[in-house]
Amino acid sequence: MKLGIVSDTHDNVPVIKIAVEYFNRSGTELVIHAGDYVSPFSFKPLLGLNCDLVGVWGNNDGDKLALTRISEGRIKDSYLVIEQGGATILVGHYFEFLEALIKSQVYDLIVYGHTHEGEIRKVGKTLVVNPGECGGWLYGKSTVAIVDLDTREGQLVSLEHIP
Repeated sequence: MKLGIVSDTHDNVPVIKIAVEYFNRSGTELVIHAGDYVSPFSFKPLLGLNCDLVGVWGNNDGDKLALTRISEGRIKDSYLVIEQGGATILVGHYFEFLEALIKSQVYDLIVYGHTHEGEIRKVGKTLVVNPGECGGWLYGKSTVAIVDLDTREGQLVSLEHIP
């Protein structure tokens, strides 16, 4: 099963549209958003995904009532545990005790955002993925990640190079 991972879109609608097109062309079966959509209007491009989307709240999300309505309930709590493709996945925007969560080896995949810096690493059975910042406002690099749950491998994808 192929997952698309995105975070920190921060209202950058043109780049969000590129990410959606990339995920659709890549055959992702589920997209996980690790928070910081910011405004309700920036969720609209995500409705163009050819697969389902699930996400969590970030620390910069504004009008949560409108975001909940436009997302049709796809944005869940601050932390979310889901089962997909035989994997237990923990999703959050920021984990204060990330290293302890990794060491627990309870989760097959931990997805987070907030730092705006991409990271993919495997510790024991746990794959840890931060897709970086889709919005590209902080570091000037718009990235997402793709995770193959069958192989438990992930890769960062730069959206600047997507035609």
